[in-house]
Amino acid sequence: GCCPGDGEAESRELTGRGSNSSRLRNMFTGKPSVFLLMVNGQIESADFPEFDELYCKYSYVYGHDWAPTTGLEEGISQITSKNRDCNQHFVWNFPMEITFKSTNPFGWPQIVLSVYGADLFGNDVVRGYGGVHVPTTPGRHKRTIPMFVPESSSKLQKLTSWLMGRRPEFTDPKVVAQGEGREVTRVLSQGYVTISFNIVTKDLKKLGYDSIPTNSHNPVLSDV
Repeated sequence: GCCPGDGEAESRELTGRGSNSSRLRNMFTGKPSVFLLMVNGQIESADFPEFDELYCKYSYVYGHDWAPTTGLEEGISQITSKNRDCNQHFVWNFPMEITFKSTNPFGWPQIVLSVYGADLFGNDVVRGYGGVHVPTTPGRHKRTIPMFVPESSSKLQKLTSWLMGRRPEFTDPKVVAQGEGREVTRVLSQGYVTISFNIVTKDLKKLGYDSIPTNSHNPVLSDV
């Protein structure tokens, strides 16, 4: 079953963020100046009890020192119907694959999801936003992400948005990954999305970083 706490964005302690002196040292010692983060996996399924016929979009948010080298930065799944079994899950099994390069782990990538479906009037409306950090430890991981929508701030706005067939949406779903100002947005929880990741890193240790699997939800990056 889906557990509400499973999808919380990982709390990570990032240390040794790479200074100019360490980069110069790497130049003279022949060490690599960048590391690679290879991500592949699937947006597996979702649980939205009140809705049917949904599709999912994803994109990544990352820091200034990061750049994608191969793969897709965003994607959109097929529309799927609710399973008719007792779980009534939506199953997408939608693949995602991307490789990033970076000079330091600050700004570690997050994946941002938005789920859409048609309302009574046939308009595509958002059914949930959510996001989570890409795991920092190599291997297989699974995350269950709570999904929410912005809430109208007054009953009149709620009635108007229902009559017009337009509910509040973020103009850019990537705002989900930004902490600033999000706490002033009224939100309503609507469901969960489950993602599986397979993570590979290259040259992270050679740059002086190591990822220590303290547990599956709170990995730590530290200097070695």
